[in-house]
Amino acid sequence: MTGTPPPPHSARFQRTLTTPKIVFIIIAAAAPLAAMVFTVPLAFALGTGPGVPAMFLFAGLTLLCFCAGYAAIARRISHMGGFYTHIAHGLGRRVAAGAGLLAVLAYNAATVGVLGAFAYFTQNVAAAQGLDLPWQAWAAGGLLLVGMLGYREADLSARLLSLCMVCEITILIALDIAILARHGTAALPAASFAPHQVLAPGLGVSVMFGFASFLGFESAALYGEEAKAPQRSVPRATVIAVLVVASFYALTSWAAVGALGPGRVRAQAAGHLGDLFFRLSDSYLGHPATLTMQVLLCTSLFASWLALHNAANRYMYALGRDGLLPRSLNATHTGHGSVHRASVIQTLFSTVTVTLFAAAGLDPYVNMSTSMLGLGTLGIILLQAAASVAVIGYFRHRREGRWQTVIAPALGALGLTTAAILVISNFDVLTGTTQPLVTALPWLLLLVTGLGIALASWLRTARPDRYAHLGGASTPPPPPTAPLQDPSGSLSQAAP
Repeated sequence: MTGTPPPPHSARFQRTLTTPKIVFIIIAAAAPLAAMVFTVPLAFALGTGPGVPAMFLFAGLTLLCFCAGYAAIARRISHMGGFYTHIAHGLGRRVAAGAGLLAVLAYNAATVGVLGAFAYFTQNVAAAQGLDLPWQAWAAGGLLLVGMLGYREADLSARLLSLCMVCEITILIALDIAILARHGTAALPAASFAPHQVLAPGLGVSVMFGFASFLGFESAALYGEEAKAPQRSVPRATVIAVLVVASFYALTSWAAVGALGPGRVRAQAAGHLGDLFFRLSDSYLGHPATLTMQVLLCTSLFASWLALHNAANRYMYALGRDGLLPRSLNATHTGHGSVHRASVIQTLFSTVTVTLFAAAGLDPYVNMSTSMLGLGTLGIILLQAAASVAVIGYFRHRREGRWQTVIAPALGALGLTTAAILVISNFDVLTGTTQPLVTALPWLLLLVTGLGIALASWLRTARPDRYAHLGGASTPPPPPTAPLQDPSGSLSQAAP
């Protein structure tokens, strides 16, 4: 087996992350409770209504195809650069530089987006219980806590994320069980998978929300240098996370269709949106459980924020190590073994962004969260699609199973490209606004990617030594060949 070790000048990280811990980090980034509370009602109302559960299965199957190729390349390359490194090996250093800067922008934007949602909904939940503080105070408190956790080793964050994830999934499973207990088999109506419902008007919107709900599942690759056995744990954790999230999303949304009724689900969702699952909880579990769900919604958003913060840090560290970002980001804490400097920069970026939105008097959710999450979601989907193509490129000259290295990645790339096109064409739906400044945000992704490619092209000419190490894709020069003496006594040069 071959692999890509970290550069010799890089720090040695504490390899403390096991497969379960990486699974918790991945699922926490997807924020299952937040996805159900916010995304599913929108998909019901604007998408295919009762056919939404099938879209989660479609997204899950597409991402499993992606995972097949991802697992094949992750077994050979374990590097904190994540997709940036995989793309360097499969599509070349210049494309990888563009993808690396795209990843930095996308993950930082997604982090700010979840921050806004956390501050907004925590303010509402706390105010309902008598603790009425401005959203800026909750944002500041969250920034302080996320910054402290990001400054420490990843293992500490993994333990906290596992607790948050278990709690939020438990409350939703309890709701599923209560619905099944009251309605029996009628709680899982066959209409959700009937062709006329699955292919109903709004299909594109449903597919878009389906893929958006898996945000962050691919972040396992970023922990390759902190995992105990990265060649096994990283691909295994990714597959487990996709299976768990896809099954959970499909089941919970399916049970919600059964509780509301296939014929009424679209109207009910349109009338209640963010309150839909809280109303279901009141009806099937009681008001105390609903209060618990509201609190867990805040912890779910916080967990997603922390997971995305850590992902952004690692991309910034990897690009700083390769000179695509300031090399000062290539630093690890001597005591914690963490990418502490990148964490501080990410926290400062989030703080400045929040301050600008607050100073402009903009809403943390309607303005900041939706626009930044829309930008981050699109960027990450594009990154996933490029990584799928990179798998095909990496294995094109290697004798490997065609399913894992060609067919599955091609299907994954096709599905992800379709999802990206749907996000772009429905960007106003995803962000909830038609303001030109927001709808033009996808162009920023193209601009940043182009800057990365241009920078790598310049490095190739002006700094070839730095260019050779981009993405860990450099290969050592062949050893000098020794002269061989043939039987006749003359010297001949050994074949390269």
